[in-house]
Amino acid sequence: MALTFELDPDFTPALRDGVTALWADVTNAGGAVGFVPPVTAEDVRPDLLKHLVAIEQGRTRLLVGRDEDGVVAATAFLTLNDHRLLRHWLWLYTVMVHPRHQGKGYGRDLMAATADAARSIEGIEAIRLTCRGGTGADRFYAACGYKEVGRVPDAIRVADGDDRDDIVMLLPLGSAHRG
Repeated sequence: MALTFELDPDFTPALRDGVTALWADVTNAGGAVGFVPPVTAEDVRPDLLKHLVAIEQGRTRLLVGRDEDGVVAATAFLTLNDHRLLRHWLWLYTVMVHPRHQGKGYGRDLMAATADAARSIEGIEAIRLTCRGGTGADRFYAACGYKEVGRVPDAIRVADGDDRDDIVMLLPLGSAHRG
């Protein structure tokens, strides 16, 4: 069964708890979403709060994917640029699909829903994201139509002696490309 996606859902305590649990579960399964495992929900909560402040300020939009039981199974945060010369594209952050749903095509569904959400925002022509090298995320995003446009070697320190490239990727939204 496919996920049901919603842009800008009401941010209820249940949604907050669902996103927090998703973030911890994705991190603990090895997902490159801003932390290194192990983490708890309390560890990720401050970063979620930063996203929520940006949502309140109108700078960020939340896309949520729910499974057939209504449980938060996927998220992506679309962040608008404040600078007047950069307002024609947005950043994509914290792209997550719950580990129990990996391998079902939900990641591609999330990326397609993200592109559709971005297209619905007036003036947005492209999506830009970064990903951690060595995880395979760059291959996944490339399969979804993103192109690598930059790389900073060893910019991300996962642990002492484990530095990873910071890979910048871009998806132009000029057409209904779905990868």
